[in-house]
Amino acid sequence: MAASRDQSMQNKKMTKKPLVLAAVMLAMFMGAIEATIVSTAMPAIVADLGGFTLYSWVFSAYLLMNSVTVLIYGKLSDLFGRKPILTVGIILFLIGSILCGFASSMQMLIIFRLIQGLGAGAVTPIATTIVGDIYTPEERAKVQGYLSSVWGISAITGPAIGGLLVQYVSWKYVFWINIPLGILSLVGLWLFLHENIHRKKHEIDYSGAVLLTITISSIMFLLVEGGSRWTWGSWQALSLFTVAAVSMLGFIFREKQAAEPVMPFSIWKERSIFIANIVSLTTGIMLIGISSFLPTFVQGVMEQTPIIAGFTLTTMSIGWPIASTLSGRLLLNIGYRKTSIIGGLFLIFGGIMFVTMLPSSGPLWAAIGSFLIGCGMGLTSTAFIVSIQSTVGWEQRGIATAANMFMRNLGNTIGAALLGGILNNRMMNFFHERNVSLTVNDANKLLKVEERGKLSSSVRAILQEGLTHSLHTVYDVVLIFAVISMLFILFIPKNGDRSV
Repeated sequence: MAASRDQSMQNKKMTKKPLVLAAVMLAMFMGAIEATIVSTAMPAIVADLGGFTLYSWVFSAYLLMNSVTVLIYGKLSDLFGRKPILTVGIILFLIGSILCGFASSMQMLIIFRLIQGLGAGAVTPIATTIVGDIYTPEERAKVQGYLSSVWGISAITGPAIGGLLVQYVSWKYVFWINIPLGILSLVGLWLFLHENIHRKKHEIDYSGAVLLTITISSIMFLLVEGGSRWTWGSWQALSLFTVAAVSMLGFIFREKQAAEPVMPFSIWKERSIFIANIVSLTTGIMLIGISSFLPTFVQGVMEQTPIIAGFTLTTMSIGWPIASTLSGRLLLNIGYRKTSIIGGLFLIFGGIMFVTMLPSSGPLWAAIGSFLIGCGMGLTSTAFIVSIQSTVGWEQRGIATAANMFMRNLGNTIGAALLGGILNNRMMNFFHERNVSLTVNDANKLLKVEERGKLSSSVRAILQEGLTHSLHTVYDVVLIFAVISMLFILFIPKNGDRSV
């Protein structure tokens, strides 16, 4: 610990903290604006490229690689330093972004999103870890609020720019906007961040990484296709379940044996870290359920423009940094547990807003629900990160931060697959029960004004009713996970009431 403290002090003397923070915020802004812009542009992308049944795969592919690599990047950053690993991640992210803009089919877009996700796994966790390295625990609570303000800025600019690009230029530019941001971030990191890493030979846990990839991929395929393309009792579904179970057991066994595991289970023995990671999983499912499918409801059912749909998501990302900044102050005054409980209540209130939302409720109702969810996410996520980084030393801070990000990304991945599968399944059943010759892909026609105008009133009504019915099921699941999140938060140790 003494050596790690000395190293940290040396880094602080050599590193220009404000300029490194600016570079880190640029990297995070790149990832944040990507999330808000793509969600806003997805209805236009699907309307242009077709393939509504592949809608959730555009998110799932990105989140799969993000989830699989975040732990690996976190561990590599502990071994080789933050700067080189973050650099690799940003470059891969930019390559994927460029290719996404050239996609001519949904299948190509999904492949390029895999590349983008491969780089994204490094960006947020390592950027957050760098802040943990160069600032003291007291400073972190305040600086995490600054980092979260990135989401607010991206929220205001992202959906607005995305809506304008979709309406007046092309959806391709929602991917290409990342290029200048990534380049500026790289320049700042290499000029102003200096690390002193003890060079030694490391044993990288390749087999653990492979087993983790197989496990998450199998679960994702099962959740997306199970119940719609395949029945749950089919040989395909059962085979995937078996592969997921065997590879997960293999991963757990391997991590216990590995000299330098991808996921050191020792950090999970701390009760507060365990609960923070589990709640990050459940809130990750909630987050993707709102951000992925809310624009579809606002445009397809409420018949609003992409800009209005973007506005309803903007409020989530406005609420997030406001609450995160407040969370930094609450952590110092009332402690980690009470701050997290307040955040859990906001998540439940937001979930109730979406469950009770009707086509006639209007976009303002959706925007308020998004804002409440954002407040809940801001309060809980900031409390979790500050608590985790204060619990472990430098040599484990990268993997501990990455583990928390991994659980949220895993929640995003599971949520995109699970909720996408539920949406497709409920729509198929809805059309079947009413004995109409419509398919899930016919929902594409609701997402483009020209196509929607060509529909007869009866067909448009049945499509909108089917989409409303299906999305309400999605929102029911979101509320359930909000309640589960709150129940776990209540199990945070009482000593979590003390301030950081």
